[in-house]
Amino acid sequence: MAGPSGSGKTTTAQRIAAILRVPRVEIDSLFHGPGWTPRPSFVTDVHRFAAGPAWVTEWQYSAVREHLADRADLLVWLDLPRWLVMRQVIARTVRRRLRREELWHGNTEAPLWTILTTKDHIVRWAWQTHPTARARVRDQLAKRPELTVVRLRSRREIARWLRGPLRQALR
Repeated sequence: MAGPSGSGKTTTAQRIAAILRVPRVEIDSLFHGPGWTPRPSFVTDVHRFAAGPAWVTEWQYSAVREHLADRADLLVWLDLPRWLVMRQVIARTVRRRLRREELWHGNTEAPLWTILTTKDHIVRWAWQTHPTARARVRDQLAKRPELTVVRLRSRREIARWLRGPLRQALR
């Protein structure tokens, strides 16, 4: 699953895994340890699950991105417009913060006011890195022309692809 933060990678990965009946690994849970510190076993953990015959995960983190691309049969690219991604990431961040949802290893979203003081706050990060997701996928296409990429540009396209072509591929 490729796309910028807030594009719906995790939700779409869950749906793909359910349809295909394959394991889904939430890569953020492997990366983030307590206190938002990177887990030392991250790369090893990713290599372990990627050695399996079938899996679905988000295509993030430069330390493992190439390895995941090497092992992938398909890259699903959520290329949603920035306005939609921002609406989704803001709504998700506010919801998680207000509910104090635990994300990974005891971590929760930072207080909302930190968007003004933290340069890598998830909302700011999503805005700043939105264009780089497209460049990363295009770089992979140049390196790996054999890699099948499904580019989805709206929530409607995502739903249609999950209902149609993905389910038909199982037959």
